[in-house]
Amino acid sequence: MIERKEHLDTRATALLIACCAFWGLQQILIKTTVGEVPPLWQASIRMTGAVVLLWAWCVRRGVPLFARDGTLPGGLLAGALFAGEFTCIYLGLQLTTASRLTVFLYTSPFVVAVLLPRWVPAERLRGLQWVGLAIAFAGVVVAFSESFGHSTSAQLRGDALALTAGVLWGLTTLTIRATRLATASAEKTLFYQIAVTAAVSPLLSLLLGERWGFAYSGYAWFSIGLQTVIGAFASYLAWMWLLRHYPATRISSFTFLTPLFALVFGVVLLAEPLTLQLVLALCGVALGIVLVNRRPGAKP
Repeated sequence: MIERKEHLDTRATALLIACCAFWGLQQILIKTTVGEVPPLWQASIRMTGAVVLLWAWCVRRGVPLFARDGTLPGGLLAGALFAGEFTCIYLGLQLTTASRLTVFLYTSPFVVAVLLPRWVPAERLRGLQWVGLAIAFAGVVVAFSESFGHSTSAQLRGDALALTAGVLWGLTTLTIRATRLATASAEKTLFYQIAVTAAVSPLLSLLLGERWGFAYSGYAWFSIGLQTVIGAFASYLAWMWLLRHYPATRISSFTFLTPLFALVFGVVLLAEPLTLQLVLALCGVALGIVLVNRRPGAKP
């Protein structure tokens, strides 16, 4: 029997902040590596490496990955949605800017908040929590608002792909919570997703004509190594564990921190300017997360 909690505790909050911080850093790693390693080929290496790590982890801990438990349909669906999300992100980046894509991608928590309560009533948000979700999203929009000017047709297609990626991300969370995957281990849930993506990414890379290779710089391999070990394996495994034990609607609100962490790391690591917009966005997202995770009856 899985022990599910109605609210986020200190451990869950710390894990979420750590995951979002690394995912923000990961955007910097991808940005500084994609010029040397094509994006979908980069994703192929990451996901294949993560599958190997996860398999070794499960063997050592005695976690069964192939037992018949009724999770196969939901698992394959989650894997297809996960692979589709990353494909839309990478294709979208060819057409629009990373900042525009980020805003549309982080519509995902709204998809979770609207759809998940239809299958899991306990995940329903109340009025003030919806306000918090809107404030957090507004913070992300403020952070990236400078990128919204005149739009070309290519950018609009890229925006549509980004929005699709956000919907697919939300639907992946819905699938994990509303199917038999809700009873599966975090390891098995993650295995479905990264295994399907590891199978699909190389095919898409070939279709797009990306050049494959392994003769990359030390920094490129360091970047891919971090993205594989911490990103695609450790942080995603932590995320699956959180979805298994805590409310998905509250967890999803924390993902608004990821693009802001990316901007902060840009300031710290790439000497990008610290703007008033970023400060206001951080305050807005923090306030929104507090409201979404506020306990009923607590003072605002």
